[in-house]
Amino acid sequence: MDLSDDLLHLIFSFLGQRDLCKAGATCKQWHSSSMHEDFWKCLKFENTRICLQNFVDICHRYQNVTDLNLSGVLNAEILVMEAITFLRHLKTLTMGKGLLGEAFFQLLSECPLLTTLTISDASLGSGIQDVTVNHDGLHELQILKCRALRISVRCSQLQILSLRRTGMAHVSLNCPQLLELDFQSCHKLSDNAIRQAATACPLLSSLDMSSCSCVTDETLREIANSCPNLSVLDASNCPNISFESVRLPMLIDLRLLSCEGITSASMASIAYSRLIEALQLDNCNLLASVSLDLPHLKNISLVHLRKFTDLILRSPVLSYIKVSRCSVLQRVSITSNALQKLVLQKQERLCSLSLLCQNLINVDLSDCELLTNEVCKVFSDGGGCPMLRSLILDNCESLSIVELNSCSMVTLSLAGCRSMTSLKLSCPNLQKVNLDGCDHLERASFCPVGLESLNLGICPKLTVLHIEAPNMSLLELKGCGVLSQASINCPRLTSLDASFCRQLMDDSLSQTAEACPLIENLILSSCLSIDINGLSSLHCLHKLSLLDLSYTFLINLKPVFDSCPQLKILKLSACKYLSDASLEALYREGALPMLVELDLSYSSIGQTAIEELLSCCTNLVNVNLNGCTNLYQLVCGSDDCSPVDMPVDVCHSDSAPLRSEEISERCDRLLEVLNCTGCPNIKKVIIPSMATYLRLSKINLNLSTNLKEVDLTCSNLYTLNLSNCSSLEVLKLDCPRLTNLQLLACTMLQEEELESAISLCGVLEILNVHSCPKINALDFSRLRVVCPSLKRIQSSLIA
Repeated sequence: MDLSDDLLHLIFSFLGQRDLCKAGATCKQWHSSSMHEDFWKCLKFENTRICLQNFVDICHRYQNVTDLNLSGVLNAEILVMEAITFLRHLKTLTMGKGLLGEAFFQLLSECPLLTTLTISDASLGSGIQDVTVNHDGLHELQILKCRALRISVRCSQLQILSLRRTGMAHVSLNCPQLLELDFQSCHKLSDNAIRQAATACPLLSSLDMSSCSCVTDETLREIANSCPNLSVLDASNCPNISFESVRLPMLIDLRLLSCEGITSASMASIAYSRLIEALQLDNCNLLASVSLDLPHLKNISLVHLRKFTDLILRSPVLSYIKVSRCSVLQRVSITSNALQKLVLQKQERLCSLSLLCQNLINVDLSDCELLTNEVCKVFSDGGGCPMLRSLILDNCESLSIVELNSCSMVTLSLAGCRSMTSLKLSCPNLQKVNLDGCDHLERASFCPVGLESLNLGICPKLTVLHIEAPNMSLLELKGCGVLSQASINCPRLTSLDASFCRQLMDDSLSQTAEACPLIENLILSSCLSIDINGLSSLHCLHKLSLLDLSYTFLINLKPVFDSCPQLKILKLSACKYLSDASLEALYREGALPMLVELDLSYSSIGQTAIEELLSCCTNLVNVNLNGCTNLYQLVCGSDDCSPVDMPVDVCHSDSAPLRSEEISERCDRLLEVLNCTGCPNIKKVIIPSMATYLRLSKINLNLSTNLKEVDLTCSNLYTLNLSNCSSLEVLKLDCPRLTNLQLLACTMLQEEELESAISLCGVLEILNVHSCPKINALDFSRLRVVCPSLKRIQSSLIA
């Protein structure tokens, strides 16, 4: 396919020089396009082997080269010297490694347009004489990690000079236009050499002499006098400087990391630099206090200061503060209009905090163990942080009484505040609160708050609770075992979980029901103090659909039946004092006509009541009878539950007999799930076709160890679990839709009985006969013949 020259030019502009050479060998058109001078203005040969003649030819062919990189190229000095006459337009030259002699630097004058020279990891000169860089057009010179005896730089237009990590004993500068000078890690340079070099540059604005351990305060003072425009200074890791009496009025950025001589007395000189914007004082081990009033300070870093106790900062534009690992910091006072985030984590000795920060939004004071209750005034309305939205006080173990009154606060975390006994929040916009681990909380008030949900976690000592939350829809109080007084005013509340609130009284429940009429789910499990009066108040909850009264001492359920006709789910698990008479209203009077789920697990309900419930409560979808000791057999008949005022054997003479189809339609029950796990005394389960359980899809009889006979005719049954029914001997199934049959550890079940049972289960896919010793696990071919749909047979003895 032919490509136009313009399209080829565009494509080749994305290729490197190696790829251009390969593409040029394809055809004449590609060769011509690849040789265009636009692609060869920048020659990058770093770490490449190239012979002298090829390099000279390339430079001769492309004499408009502006950028040349020979870093890591063998004999790069010779290459440049041989081709220097063709590099008249060179602007940027990069060299690295090898030896560069005096002749190389002298020939650079042949490149009048050269503005940038970078040399790294090379040996300069012969080792016995100065290396002189003399070029009138050079603007930037970087000699990095090189080795030389002495270096002399005479460049009238030079603005940037970096000698970082270069080993030299002396440096001479004649650069009247120099603005940036970098001596970082020049360990061999003496204090006097650095002083002479820097003071020779009157226009200097940036100086880096970090890790030059010989630098003294006298040198700094001389530089300050000679370089009045110095705005950036890095003197980190200079142990001999204290910065006292150093006057740098134009300083903007100051870095004094790991300077052992910096003390509180140094702050006076720093404060003289009124234009300073960024300050770093990390690892200054003798620094005990910082008190600065700098109108332009924006950033400050104070990390790992072992003796640091006091911090006072005043700056209207201060926007970033980093304080970390200051183990003895006690007092902090900050005034700023720009600060939005403050993090003071793990300041174990911090006990006093003063903030005047009009735009502060986020504060994190985690693990400040000595913070007192007074800190709450700082973050309340009128305390100096009117815009505060997020406050973290995790593990502040000295907080005992927390009172916050803030109109702006949205998020609050008090996790791990184990000494807190009282909490009072008046934060109308509060959306999230974390109280994990506040296990000594005794009184709590949330009035008002904007919370949509609240989980108090485990508060075993909480006795009094007040909540006023107009937007709250979910409230969890489980674990508040001694809560006795609860005033809850949440008009939009839909779910309340008060599990294990053993001392919650009737009056609290009544008040809550009146104030929260939209509750749909109410969990009162293990609320042992709730009685008839409390349950009677549920008539206010017209939308109540789930009520959990498990593990209570209730005897009379009439208040529930009278107050909650719309109830759909009723849980009465482990209600040991309920009798058969307690449930009569369900199956004799038609109470709770919308009930679809009933849990009577581990209750003392008798055999008769269970049979009546299953027979008459035809709307039930899910029934749990787990662990019912009074259930001896489950035999479901076809008799319909007759009204109370009409005996079953009475029939009007003028009424025609009903057909079987009509009886089936009228008596069709909605039951789908029946759980009878762990019923120790049940011996027989029979559900004939006439019982009309047409929707029953799941039966669980696991762990019913005395169950001997199961006879099921269920047209819609999908799952049957008879695991651990160790007495099961008779199994009859007519379940055409059964797909999963669990018979784990049915030790008495014979193989012939199993074959007969599954013969009418035409879509059975999963069969578990693990630990069934009377079933031959070495050959399942007979089972697959009887039931061809089987896909998976689980057994411990498969060969």
